[in-house]
Amino acid sequence: MSYKIFTLSPGSTSTKLAVFEDDKMVFKANVAHDPEKLKSFAEISDQLPYRKETILSELDKAGISLKDMDAYAAYSGGLVPLLGGIYPVNEAILKDSREGKTVKHPAILGSQLIHAFSEEFGGAPAYLVNPPDVDEFEDLARVTGMKGIYRESRVHVLNQKEVAMRFAKELGKKYEDCNFVVAHVGGGLSVTAQKHGLIVDGNDVLNGDGPMAPNRSGSMPAVPIIKMCFSGEYTEKEMIAKVSKTGGLLGHLGTDSALEIGEKIKAGDKYAKLIYDAMAYQLCKFIGSYAVVLEGKVDGIVLTGGVSNDKYFTDQIEKRCGWIAPIKVYGGDFEMEALANGAIRALKGEEELKEYTGVPVWDGFDYAY
Repeated sequence: MSYKIFTLSPGSTSTKLAVFEDDKMVFKANVAHDPEKLKSFAEISDQLPYRKETILSELDKAGISLKDMDAYAAYSGGLVPLLGGIYPVNEAILKDSREGKTVKHPAILGSQLIHAFSEEFGGAPAYLVNPPDVDEFEDLARVTGMKGIYRESRVHVLNQKEVAMRFAKELGKKYEDCNFVVAHVGGGLSVTAQKHGLIVDGNDVLNGDGPMAPNRSGSMPAVPIIKMCFSGEYTEKEMIAKVSKTGGLLGHLGTDSALEIGEKIKAGDKYAKLIYDAMAYQLCKFIGSYAVVLEGKVDGIVLTGGVSNDKYFTDQIEKRCGWIAPIKVYGGDFEMEALANGAIRALKGEEELKEYTGVPVWDGFDYAY
């Protein structure tokens, strides 16, 4: 049986859309929303009718009717920490999404939009697939050297799991039977240890943990950062931006474009080469550490994200890490494909669906002092 799937992913001022016929993408668009109009809404969830209208207008121009869909799938956040998997949209999801339970970002609109479309256009099932709030860490991975500060899972879950599943299939194995180290190298850089279908460890890409990234600082010695915070030269907002928006390649070189940096290196820019090579070097150190997490039993190392299209960069990973396990590159991101594939697995009964309850899978150690 053939399936038609509608997928979407809301961003700050736009919403990505795609339509799939089985695993083939037949339509793709990035619908822009008027920033001034968005500012007029008191709460993010108040944007729902406006975004819905602009999405339907775009689909109408393309001659696409949502009445033809067999399922909807969305990238949608704002939920409590939960296990990875496929979640039919229910009232608990809608409640926490509307509130932005854990984050105030337009991604909370994903579940609300596909639920509205499902209700209006025939009742096809609406699914969330590996939402950004997935947290499957083992307890050991959460502990830091400072009581009260714990490591949480903030990685590119949807794309991370999708490429791992693809590589497992190429190896002729089930994803749940494999161990992978996966690195998504985009504007942010997340690295995960995936053991038997679970992301058991990873860097907190939002809060400054992990390798240097194109526009994020990554892990650094803490004391110099503390001194910078108390120097009086920067506000809290400016310091957070240094860590999460304007650090990394951008902070060092004035650009986070791998293409531009590659041109600088070809032109003989030694500092550009040093910084770009350092990002690859730091990523290799994290890959090695996560191979240790997996006790050396690694079926493969998977590279994804936009920077993974750069052979100069991936060659450095191969040179330092190729001895650990075979390396597979899936350049770019596959989030829309991941949503569609998840919906198809749900429709075919190939993956057991999970129920969102609103109860977090982790909320601190109940046996802590």
